[in-house]
Amino acid sequence: MTEVRRSRVSGIDRAIQVLDCLVNRGAPATAYDIAKDIGAPVSTIYVIIDTLVERGLLTRRPETGAVFLGSKLHFYGLAYVRDLNIAEVFQRAMEELSRIHGETVQICGRDGDRMVVQMMEEAQGYFRIASQVGTRVPLNWTASGRLLVGHMSPEERARIFARAMPSPTGRAETDPARLEAACRKAWQERLSIQLGEADYAVACIAAPIRTASGECIATISMVVPETRAAERAAVLADAVRDAALKIEDAMGWRRGGASAPTAAEASAAE
Repeated sequence: MTEVRRSRVSGIDRAIQVLDCLVNRGAPATAYDIAKDIGAPVSTIYVIIDTLVERGLLTRRPETGAVFLGSKLHFYGLAYVRDLNIAEVFQRAMEELSRIHGETVQICGRDGDRMVVQMMEEAQGYFRIASQVGTRVPLNWTASGRLLVGHMSPEERARIFARAMPSPTGRAETDPARLEAACRKAWQERLSIQLGEADYAVACIAAPIRTASGECIATISMVVPETRAAERAAVLADAVRDAALKIEDAMGWRRGGASAPTAAEASAAE
C-alpha cells in the first residue's frame, strides 16, 4: 500500500515539473527536451505527456511532436479567478496606482526561490522596462523578493537566501546574513526598495499584500527610473503601501484596520 502511494505522488510531481518546464520555456518542447531540463528519464516523460495530452492539459503539435499547455488549464484558471475575484481587485489597484503616479505597476508572487511577475500595468511614456508578465528572477535581486518570504521563519529564509545569485548589474546582495537583515527590516516597515540591483538605472518600490493569516501572497510595486525613485521615494513608498492595504481591505484580509500577525511576529512580540 505504501509503495502505491509513493508511486502516485511521484507521478504527480513529475507532471507538475513538466508543466513548470513549459511555462519557464514559454514555447512548445519535445519530450526529450523536457526530460533533459528536469533531469527525468525520457520514457517516464513520454508516459506523463501522453496522459496530460489525453486529459487536455497539454496539446501536441502534429508536425513536430512538441507539446505545450492545453486549453483545459485555461478553464482551471478561470474557475480560480471566478472563485476568488482576486485578479479583478489586483487589476483595479494597479490601474489606479499607475494612473495617479504615471508609473509602471506590477503584482509579483513567489515560485520557490524565484520572484514571478504575475500582472502588470505599464505606464504610458518613454520609459520601458525589460520585465514582463511571466518574468522570473532570483528573490535576492528584487525588492519584492525580500517581502515575499517576510512571513517565514528566519530559518526558512536563511535556507532560501543561501541560494542567492549575483545579478547582471553586480549590485544585488548575495550575503545570506545581510539579506536576512534586509528582509526583516522590509517586513517590519511593509516596504522594500531596490535601486539598480536587477537592471541598470531601474528601481523598484514594493509593499506586501498579506492574507488574513499574515502570509505575503503577493506584492504590489512600482518600477521607475532610478533617478525618479530617489526624487520621489517618500511619495511612492506611501502610495504602494496604501495600495497594498486597500487590496487587503477589499479581500477582507484585514481586521480592525490591521493584518493578522504572522507566527514569527507573534513570537517576537512575546
